[in-house]
Amino acid sequence: MSLLSDLINLNLSDTTEKIIAEYIWIGGSGLDLRSKARTLPGPVSDPSELPKWNYDGSSTGQASGEDSEVIIYPQAIFKDPFRRGNHILVMCDAYTPAGEPIPTNKRHNAAKIFSHADVVAEEPWYGIEQEYTLLQKDISWPLGWPVGGFPGPQGPYYCGVGAEKAFGRDIVDAHYKACLYAGINISGINGEVMPGQWEFQVGPAVGISAGDELWVARYILERITEVAGVVLSFDPKPIKGDWNGAGAHTNYSTKTMREDGGYEVIKSAIEKLGKRHKEHIAAYGEGNERRLTGRHETADINTFLWGVANRGASVRVGRDTEKAGKGYFEDRRPASNMDPYVVTSMIADTTILWKP
Repeated sequence: MSLLSDLINLNLSDTTEKIIAEYIWIGGSGLDLRSKARTLPGPVSDPSELPKWNYDGSSTGQASGEDSEVIIYPQAIFKDPFRRGNHILVMCDAYTPAGEPIPTNKRHNAAKIFSHADVVAEEPWYGIEQEYTLLQKDISWPLGWPVGGFPGPQGPYYCGVGAEKAFGRDIVDAHYKACLYAGINISGINGEVMPGQWEFQVGPAVGISAGDELWVARYILERITEVAGVVLSFDPKPIKGDWNGAGAHTNYSTKTMREDGGYEVIKSAIEKLGKRHKEHIAAYGEGNERRLTGRHETADINTFLWGVANRGASVRVGRDTEKAGKGYFEDRRPASNMDPYVVTSMIADTTILWKP
């Protein structure tokens, strides 16, 4: 195994200028990540310098066998924390050979919204709190839980320390550092209320970059859990009963919200979100009805409610924002399995472009 480890960690810069680019895209479920690697003649820093590529869409549920070719367009580059050196991770989106975005390509429409002049002028900032659950391989039961049984009730696990409270911290810390190495603006981590559940935060990120960074952060986490022999779940309610679900709370502000008088802009934006509550819920992740029950720090899925410092609301405003009269708000409705391209662009569309 030492030879294998040595070869995996081989420094290619001593012998060649060639680099490895790992192309990443979203598969047919809209949540599964796929990737494959190619050799390039030298270092690359701009996605426009990278070649387009293709894959067999019939094997990912995105094309028929009779016309299976799907084209991936490089959109964002990150440093590769696994191969290191000048090697890169490349976030891509997917198109037909004729250049039309395929149905699972949600980035294309998001990019159109974020390139709208009114949205550009507002410089939308996002901070996404990605919750997830680590599961024991083969049995799909949370890490640290007794097989076929349950741990003690919730209470000691949130931000907990100790072998009986924190399960999988090595994976979490490895992911934290790998994201920082990659150039992702990961801003923190913490243990969550349910044991075996964790959270990382990405942001502040502007516009389309929030989606790019969150998807690549998810990819890196998938790769690390693959090595650790642990299963990663983004199910919004992985365990039935009196256990917290998993969300992707999305913090949001615009330029006018961050300026003096911004609190009135925030309240106006929240009012617009309330008027489109059903449309947002429909786009905020599969299985969210199992999570948004009005219990476990959620509002009922059929009710729109906002408040200051209220973690049982659909949208929460912080005390600091209320006091300063400007700042940001938190949309607590998105599920952990949401598509960040959809959620971030929809919030911008509703609060900036939509005219009730």
